[in-house]
Amino acid sequence: MTIGRMENVEVFTAEGKGRGLKATKEFWAADIIFAERAYSAVVFDSLVNFVCHTCFKRQEKLHRCGQCKFAHYCDRTCQKDAWLNHKNECSAIKRYGKVPNENIRLAARIMWRVEREGTGLTEGCLVSVDDLQNHVEHFGEEEQKDLRVDVDTFLQYWPPQSQQFSMQYISHIFGVINCNGFTLSDQRGLQAVGVGIFPNLGLVNHDCWPNCTVIFNNGKIELRALGKISEGEELTVSYIDFLNVSEERKRQLKKQYYFDCTCEHCQKKLKDDLFLGVKDNPKPSQEVVKEMIQFSKDTLEKIDKARSEGLYHEVVKLCRECLEKQEPVFADTNIYMLRMLSIVSEVLSYLQAFEEASFYARRMVDGYMKLYHPNNAQLGMAVMRAGLTNWHAGNIEVGHGMICKAYAILLVTHGPSHPITKDLEAMRVQTEMELRMFRQNEFMYYKMREAALNNQPMQVMAEPSNEPSPALFHKKQ
Repeated sequence: MTIGRMENVEVFTAEGKGRGLKATKEFWAADIIFAERAYSAVVFDSLVNFVCHTCFKRQEKLHRCGQCKFAHYCDRTCQKDAWLNHKNECSAIKRYGKVPNENIRLAARIMWRVEREGTGLTEGCLVSVDDLQNHVEHFGEEEQKDLRVDVDTFLQYWPPQSQQFSMQYISHIFGVINCNGFTLSDQRGLQAVGVGIFPNLGLVNHDCWPNCTVIFNNGKIELRALGKISEGEELTVSYIDFLNVSEERKRQLKKQYYFDCTCEHCQKKLKDDLFLGVKDNPKPSQEVVKEMIQFSKDTLEKIDKARSEGLYHEVVKLCRECLEKQEPVFADTNIYMLRMLSIVSEVLSYLQAFEEASFYARRMVDGYMKLYHPNNAQLGMAVMRAGLTNWHAGNIEVGHGMICKAYAILLVTHGPSHPITKDLEAMRVQTEMELRMFRQNEFMYYKMREAALNNQPMQVMAEPSNEPSPALFHKKQ
């Protein structure tokens, strides 16, 4: 479908939630309900030299704007496409003498667009930027202080010859960014690289067990159906990762997005018993469970510190010790155990200890499968990583099975044209061929594999990062 055609959805008033979007026709898993380009978007401060400011792709070599020396582009085409949005920014940076932070750059880009096009509805938008929620009245003391600093800096950066806006309007735009900013990821969807405002997406309400997912693909977002959606049904996405007890999810949503979640999973505390699952036989006492949760939390803090210092062998040691203690107490779906399994499998893969990593990755996937929606993007990415780890470890049957499972999920959540899905399809074909060879002659398969790995450096996993995988909405930290 073409970008901007919004006939598949309509705005309505959702009970207890304000505005929302509902489907005007029936959808099935993997259908694109709508696609939308950003009203305005910017690259994160930390990545301005490594990511194209137009298409948000990571590139080795980027062309730099000759005037402001700040903006970077893939090529002349991206530079030309950016000029309408970069023209004012370019001269403002030169006049100001430095580059303001991403929040201020995004606010300015929004206001230059408002200056050009007015505050009414722009083509393909169901709601104007003026009408998006800002929640400024719900800001706590710290947020109010940050807002004042941002507004002051903005006023110094904003050119005197541009249209002048009221303090109230400037605050509104910063509030909109704070609660509607959507995280843009690189072309493979693995790293958060920027933040943008998508007005139509801003109308989609949250549910912890949603019927849609959002993916950033080739410069635009796509709202994709996760299963059958009936005509007239409300469209929902999850603003946060589902993998947490309902009370913790509610607390996070209230703190970050200023609403009380009333979804079925939170009201009925669905899956909470699995998230905090303990062994059945023998069943540990409440005291032992409480102590083990506290021990797990303390260990996670130590792990974060060791990871930030690049002490990966120390991370592995802490995880092994913690898992050994958790083993007699926690069930395989317990979130504290799953966090350990996720960290240790990722770090061991990076250290190329694939055999041990594959054992932990399999256990992690078994737990995730019982907890996540079957078409959850984070589940798909976790199964993909576990499949690659098992393939590296020489577990061709398990690896191929996981890669096929991940591919089926990503076809729904990312679609066949997304770069990560294409990578996975190539991997699926390769592992299928290897599996046929393995079944015909196991001995020859291992001989050929050994020769291939000796001649070709083994694909090293990306360095583990303390950054979680890109969250759906960007919150200023």
